[in-house]
Amino acid sequence: MNPPQKKLRVAILGSGNIGTDLLIKSMRSNYLECTAFIGRNLVSQGMQMAQKLGVPISSNSISHIEENPDCCDLVFDATTAKDHFIHAAVLKKLGKIAIDLTPAKVGGMCVPAVNMEECLKQNNVNMVTCGGQASIPIAHVIGKTQKDVEYIEVVSSIASRSAGPGTRVNLDEYIHTTEAGLKLFSGAQRTKAILNLNPAHPCINMQTTVFAKVDNPNIDALKPELERMVKTIQAYVPGYNVILGPIVENGRIAVIVRVLGLGDYLPPYAGNLDIINCAALSMAENFAIERLEYK
Repeated sequence: MNPPQKKLRVAILGSGNIGTDLLIKSMRSNYLECTAFIGRNLVSQGMQMAQKLGVPISSNSISHIEENPDCCDLVFDATTAKDHFIHAAVLKKLGKIAIDLTPAKVGGMCVPAVNMEECLKQNNVNMVTCGGQASIPIAHVIGKTQKDVEYIEVVSSIASRSAGPGTRVNLDEYIHTTEAGLKLFSGAQRTKAILNLNPAHPCINMQTTVFAKVDNPNIDALKPELERMVKTIQAYVPGYNVILGPIVENGRIAVIVRVLGLGDYLPPYAGNLDIINCAALSMAENFAIERLEYK
């Protein structure tokens, strides 16, 4: 596919770790042009970086888009779940595509490797959580290949330094949204999500363990489907790798994945930022291809 002559104009709402990392990633895209970087503090590190990159900035939050509705076609919301409930109504009224990186669950849940085509039909998609992006594809193939999945449990460990204020204020929503996504995409009867913020130094890499309780585990059926899913994810998250499994341990299927980041804004250990941002960016680029009819 040849690079398009026209790009989809995107705004980033939220100037913290996620928003700033997303800004750098969007600057490399052949399909997206960041036309507004929006937060609440003009002297934040993210704002200063955007200004150095020549991206228009604003500290007026969602009001900037309300007052300048022609500034963008798509908005990445990298604020908080509470804020997105307010932002979603405004963006819907203005006819903007919203890619929600908070666990607000306003729009349909989106995991590009699993339901990209379905999500392209919606104007507000929810990127679940970083742990959800890492674990839901695995839970999905477990549900696809195993009979009667009784229970799925996911434990994600991330470096404390990679979790900014927005992530920390959303911890309850993180748990609920991840569990809902696991249940939706796997068909499991019960699900549980756990997030560990590890203060260790040197910082740990993001790691997610998926346990599944099924009556008669079928590893032969699971393994090729899991390998195909991992390759699909690696097309937009290069640092995603299975480091253990699938195995059967104490009657449970177990799979462990590790995610290394690209090191754009934070070091490679912050794979939790990379996986949700790479998923959101992939979604936005496919919106560009779909809506602007790039061929």
